[in-house]
Amino acid sequence: MRLFGYARVSTSQQSLDLQVRALKDAGVKANRIFTDKASGSSTDREGLDLLRMKVEEGDV
Repeated sequence: MRLFGYARVSTSQQSLDLQVRALKDAGVKANRIFTDKASGSSTDREGLDLLRMKVEEGDV
């Protein structure tokens, strides 16, 4: 079982750093954290797409 994380912000007032730090504190390795900076109305989320390609059955 591998642990993955995903963080996204939609405004410049939000912080990816805080979310990424929380994921690392929860035990997620840096190379398994995927991020996006995108509006909530945007469906183009490269980080989420990459995450979906990496995860396998049994991953968390």
